[in-house]
Amino acid sequence: MTNYQQSQPDFIIIGAQKSGTTSLYQYLIQHPQIVPASEKEVHFFDFNFAKGVDWYRQKFKPVSQNFITGEASPYYIFHPLVAQRIYKLFPQVKLIVLLRNPVERAISHYYHEVRLGFENLGLEDAIAQESARLKGETAKMLADETYYSYNHQHHTYLSRGIYVEQLKHWMQFFPKEQFLILPSEELYNQPNMVLNQVLEFLQLPNYQLSQYDKYNSGEYPAVTPEIRQQLQAYFQPYNQQLAELLGGKFNWESGATL
Repeated sequence: MTNYQQSQPDFIIIGAQKSGTTSLYQYLIQHPQIVPASEKEVHFFDFNFAKGVDWYRQKFKPVSQNFITGEASPYYIFHPLVAQRIYKLFPQVKLIVLLRNPVERAISHYYHEVRLGFENLGLEDAIAQESARLKGETAKMLADETYYSYNHQHHTYLSRGIYVEQLKHWMQFFPKEQFLILPSEELYNQPNMVLNQVLEFLQLPNYQLSQYDKYNSGEYPAVTPEIRQQLQAYFQPYNQQLAELLGGKFNWESGATL
């Protein structure tokens, strides 16, 4: 008789947005021992938490001992309530994080919001207005778990790239060994290598895909050197703190656009 585990995620890709999470998830679910969730982005711990954990469990098929399942919702890493919520319900879950050069991530995020119709300002103005748009929003989210912040979801081009603050928050709940934190650029350039790093973290055998398509990637126009330099200067101290936290794994200071 096959022993089936209760329906719940073995792993969650928690972010970051516009950092290759869709591609990585699509690669993972082609592995013969990974069962996909009913959709890639379940968004339980951010948008649907009031629906209850039984609603969430229904998104995963019960799996036998040799199989695992998981989801990828890239807003999780940035949402101020998600880490505590996941820890309370699934303290043993493995957490996968892709971090992209925050300059490139911010630009890609901006054009993503423009494409979806959520952003009407120009890039320079959107960056300049971010602080005013976000003023008090995180405090409201923390004070009222039912409060939804449109600006926190859509207009956080700079804030989402301050990875060190987000990871320090998550590490208040989960030990470092429960995270696999990888540069997005490695996924873009060596997808098979990164896929097998993730599979090793998940304690599954290596797997080779026939091809590695890029999912959810968008083209966007070149930005001015002035804006790029502004963004690089903004993120530089946070990137340095991130390197110190993670042991120097991330080096984006060359300005390479990957």
